[in-house]
Amino acid sequence: MDEYIFGANILENLTTGMYQDSKVSYREYIQNACDQIDKAVEQGILSSAEEGCIQIWLSPDERKISIEDNATGIPKIDFERILANVADSDKKLGSDKGFRGIGRLCGLAYCRELVFSSTSQGEAVISTMRCDAQKMRELLIRNLNGEKFTATQVLHEIYHFDYETDETVTDEHWFKVELIDINEENTELLNFDEVKKYLSFTAPVPYANTFPYHTEIYSHAKKIGYKIDEYSIKLNGEDIFKKYSTHFKTRNGEDDIFGVEFKDFYDDKGNLIMWLWFGLSRFKGVISRDCNMRGMRLRKENIQIGNEDALQKLFREDRGQHYFVGELFAVSPQLIPNSQRDYFNENIVRVWFESELQKYFRELYKVYRKASDANSAFKKIDDYKEEVEQHQAKLENNDYVDAVDVSKAEEKVQTAETKARKAQEDINKLKQNSEKTEAGAVITRVIERIEKKRKEQEKPVSNTEITPVSDVVSAPTPKSSNRTDKLSRCNRQERKLIGRIFNIIKNCTDEATAEMIIRKIEDEFK
Repeated sequence: MDEYIFGANILENLTTGMYQDSKVSYREYIQNACDQIDKAVEQGILSSAEEGCIQIWLSPDERKISIEDNATGIPKIDFERILANVADSDKKLGSDKGFRGIGRLCGLAYCRELVFSSTSQGEAVISTMRCDAQKMRELLIRNLNGEKFTATQVLHEIYHFDYETDETVTDEHWFKVELIDINEENTELLNFDEVKKYLSFTAPVPYANTFPYHTEIYSHAKKIGYKIDEYSIKLNGEDIFKKYSTHFKTRNGEDDIFGVEFKDFYDDKGNLIMWLWFGLSRFKGVISRDCNMRGMRLRKENIQIGNEDALQKLFREDRGQHYFVGELFAVSPQLIPNSQRDYFNENIVRVWFESELQKYFRELYKVYRKASDANSAFKKIDDYKEEVEQHQAKLENNDYVDAVDVSKAEEKVQTAETKARKAQEDINKLKQNSEKTEAGAVITRVIERIEKKRKEQEKPVSNTEITPVSDVVSAPTPKSSNRTDKLSRCNRQERKLIGRIFNIIKNCTDEATAEMIIRKIEDEFK
């Protein structure tokens, strides 16, 4: 054969079939803009990456999206070659964030028309390429129905180029992508809050300065010789930051980050392959699904790879990923993002990457499991103190039905005391016998944090401060052992009958419900 044919279906694979989440189109265009900002710095067009800016504008009423950067732009002579060719990028693996030359096509799946325009420094020309996305989809449908087209034929049908002379742009350098008439089924692309949330954890932007541990993260990166790529990205004029914070919700209540832990991974030649940080908390439970920052995020060139669960399969159990807030930065040039950018291509470095992470994540498994044991132990101590307080109050207020009721309550307090003392022993063992491992060191810090917060809240934890049940029982006894003696409107026989009713109520329902009913009766007959 003189020429091999690429059928039109390849365009469907590279556009409508490429990504599961339409918001990925933002990531692709931002990635390209970041590469050009880097080149603009190399060429002296920009003095630094901080001078570069990526502006994203959402126009819901017009159903239009605009993404513009002030990087190199594309000279007229190269404009058609660079933009029209598919998978023929000038970018280089290892030095550029994107390198396949297919990402620019992603917008074709989500709008009626995709427009690229640019001007290069020193040229008085605005170059424009219009792509008829609607016509492309129509041709692809006709192709599926038997009217065969090649990919080249489809591209010739949908591409339109224009070059406008404009003397006012001679000193300008910019590149703009416009998605015009967003599809109805892709309206989420115009939702400011959703797009901002997506960019806050996907784009290569700085940490919000409200996250107190961002300085520690930068310091650690500098210490190991790694530069975190960051760019100025604005959404409708508002700066985008990584929205990490210290407070979040779990299935077992609210929790807080009180510090950060780091781990660096080097190969046997001393090359840094990856590094990570994660937030230290009480690890009270799985972080709530609606917490946007949950999960150990995987990043390459500070752009998120996949979603928040890209590393989930490497944890001992699926839920393990959701105990943590953190980021893993892939450093090695051999950790190559796949075409969907949701994971890495398979090679020997990826195998090593997964093996090392699985070993480390087994340590993190110990962290949240032992932290869970510590939290449970402290709760048993708190449960005992609560039982003591409630028992004392009932004794003083003569709220027990009779002597039998008092005896049952004392047994309950005694059981709680036994559990509390065992819990305190378990905590001491966790503190004293922490394994000489990374997990052991983290657990020690977690327990110290819990104890510090409890001390601030005046909840002592040492053995000597667990009040023995005997001290509670020896407290001043009530004036009467019968709760019904408080029913002044009733005679002795009536109080005796009501006492029997109280006992029936307590035996037939839970404690809270029984107390509510009994108090209603008391209010009626006092």
